[in-house]
Amino acid sequence: MNNTQRPLSPHLQVYKPQLTSMLSILHRITGLLLSLGMLVFIYWLFQLVNNPVQADAIIGFFKSGFGQFLTFAWVFTFFYHLCNGIRHLFWDIGKGISIPAVYRSGYLVLFMAVVLTALIFLLAR
Repeated sequence: MNNTQRPLSPHLQVYKPQLTSMLSILHRITGLLLSLGMLVFIYWLFQLVNNPVQADAIIGFFKSGFGQFLTFAWVFTFFYHLCNGIRHLFWDIGKGISIPAVYRSGYLVLFMAVVLTALIFLLAR
């Protein structure tokens, strides 16, 4: 039996990240971030009913520079997760499963998430 100190499967030190794996990981992360953002939104709604002064303070925070960055990130995660979810629905019906189509749709998801996020912030001004 060969007793080497090598990992038995592809390891992170030798694995080259691919677009498909990075988009999959990003989809999971955006789902988590959307859940956390929803908790903040529910907390704000709760404060709006019970303590309007605290609700105004929360709004004030989200008008600050860091708060606007968080809002921008939350909107981007929403649109990325939405577009990638639509991509997965197409895969569920058997469309776009070839490697070139997967890469095209991956780049399209990223592009649409950026465009839709920018559109929301341009319309909000």
